[in-house]
Amino acid sequence: MDKFVRPERINLRLHPELNEKWVQKLIAEDPSLLGLGDLEVRAMERIQPRAGRLDLLLQDSEKRRYEVEIQLGETNESHIIRTLEYWDIERKRYPQYEHCAVIVAEDVTSRFLNVISLFNGTIPLIAIQMQAYKVGDNCTLVFTTVMDEMTRGLVDEDEDAEAAPSDRAYWENRGSRATLQMADDLLALAKAHDQSLELKYNKFYIGLGRDGLPYNFVLFRPRRNTVTMELKLPRSDETDALIEKSGFDTLPYTARWGRYRLQLQKEDLASKREALAALIKAAYENRVG
Repeated sequence: MDKFVRPERINLRLHPELNEKWVQKLIAEDPSLLGLGDLEVRAMERIQPRAGRLDLLLQDSEKRRYEVEIQLGETNESHIIRTLEYWDIERKRYPQYEHCAVIVAEDVTSRFLNVISLFNGTIPLIAIQMQAYKVGDNCTLVFTTVMDEMTRGLVDEDEDAEAAPSDRAYWENRGSRATLQMADDLLALAKAHDQSLELKYNKFYIGLGRDGLPYNFVLFRPRRNTVTMELKLPRSDETDALIEKSGFDTLPYTARWGRYRLQLQKEDLASKREALAALIKAAYENRVG
């Protein structure tokens, strides 16, 4: 067994060599360090008109952009103002993208959290605390999300639920009878956990209902020959491994809504039924938990 080595905390703000540029370079080389999913670097030190330079501009596969500002030491007022200003400039310059402000600091204080939580829900904002450690002759960074972006409810979970009602005939025309039957078969897997569940037909997707109210932990989008099934689950290595091992055809994970997306063929319902049942069960337990 390897010898245990106690990590030593490093104060980056006071360190003579490990500075903000070093952190910025590490994140640029591997943006997944932030824990925000599979991102790519669109720009470093991006010049902002009359407002300085944005540390990092990142983008995911769904063309959602993250304006990232890095701060060594404690968060302060100028840091949050600068972060929000850069986010606002970018979203106005490039309105075709969704944008999210990201604050990265060594010490996200409770006072600062109280302040920025006032913006959350109005401004898409994520706060990440980074800590540097020396382990033996090496050093490492640990990033922890201390305030995540507030997730919004699905369309049919708010007061506009009835704004775009639909029915089975609409979806048979948009998809096909065969893919509607697939949705029925997937509903049967969900009903193993709650017999009162039923399909709820909306204009843009088929959700689940219970006692006349939305109960969405899984959604279906039937096409002519396939059904896209969306499972509301936090991303995890365990779920990723199950999906990969089962050989599902997938679409990118939607971090904003917290959903896995699988494109299902008719034969998947037979050949991958056990895996489908496990994923639906996990989404149900996440919903009721």
